[in-house]
Amino acid sequence: MSEKAPAFNAKARDRAVVRVSVVGIGANALLAGSKAVIGTLSGSIAIVLDAVNNLSDAASSVITIIGTKLARKHPDRQHPFGHGRAEYLSAMVIALLVLYAGVTSLVESIKKIITPADPDYSTVSLVIVGLAVAVKIALGLYVKKAGTRLRSESLVNSGKDALLDSVISAATLVSAAIYIFTNVSTEAYLAAVISLIIIKSGIDMLRETLSHILGESADADLAKDILRTIESFDEIIGAYDLILNDYGPDRYLGSVHAEVDAALTAAQLDALTRRITAAVYEKHGVIMTAVGFYANDESDEKTAALRGSVCEAVLAVEYVNQVHGFFIDHEADSIRFDAVISLDAPDRDGTLAKVYQAASAVCPEYTLIITPDTDFSNSTEGDEAS
Repeated sequence: MSEKAPAFNAKARDRAVVRVSVVGIGANALLAGSKAVIGTLSGSIAIVLDAVNNLSDAASSVITIIGTKLARKHPDRQHPFGHGRAEYLSAMVIALLVLYAGVTSLVESIKKIITPADPDYSTVSLVIVGLAVAVKIALGLYVKKAGTRLRSESLVNSGKDALLDSVISAATLVSAAIYIFTNVSTEAYLAAVISLIIIKSGIDMLRETLSHILGESADADLAKDILRTIESFDEIIGAYDLILNDYGPDRYLGSVHAEVDAALTAAQLDALTRRITAAVYEKHGVIMTAVGFYANDESDEKTAALRGSVCEAVLAVEYVNQVHGFFIDHEADSIRFDAVISLDAPDRDGTLAKVYQAASAVCPEYTLIITPDTDFSNSTEGDEAS
């Protein structure tokens, strides 16, 4: 199920995010200090760069805490929808830090390739690096799992970065083993390869975060659950056109159209709107800012039959996912409805022209008013309901 905890649990979520981030700060600070000492004493550029990377991870956790605090600020005149997207910005900063760490380590690795220096490993230093690998794996899994559970992209990014760090530390051990048994130093080359991996990871994180900031479609399962909740009301014939605006993790404002009997009064619609808004917030934590209505008037068999014929013809058009909002104005001899055209359609205008042709072939005596619609929530893919 995609039901979410209501927004009033947000404080508990933020406390959990901060708690996980504090654990990350403590662990990374300890690792950074120990590796800096070991790297300096042994003359290992790989271990020194690993220490710097741990330090950047600690900074990432600090940024996560700051982003979480900023996101929870109350709305103001400049930002009436709140500051929830600050979490996405903090995730972007973390991605940039990872990218910067990768580029910096690549530069240092190239310098060491040009002017090599033999490292001096000790048993104690290698044991400590080995323990660091285990700590980083445990920390990465813990932070990433917590980030997924708490819907915190900043934590997820930090967890991914920590797992990458464990690979770096493990590679350092491999390089040390090669040097001890063959007296061949490969750590500069190994550090360069690892740097490229870090750079790719930073780019991937940045791309994912920017996608959130630009605006992605809502989770399809969540959208379908919300539509099912709305359609559970006896007065609702169908629910369509759900739009969810993302203002940060688990911070959605939504609007929807619902089809109801044309005989319902304004007072009944007002009461229904309030009931729908309360139910959606209670079950899914989404604030419905608008509920619009389509009038359904199938008082005679001719109207019902014509609706069925038109919808069947239109749904046969390629890339048309759904038909809704169907209404016949007998006095004006007009028919109006919305046709949801898939985002995969290569030519939306061409598809709309085919919709007009298909509907006109069924009812040439009527004036057609067709609104091309977009499924913003991915809730109609494969849906042939009309």
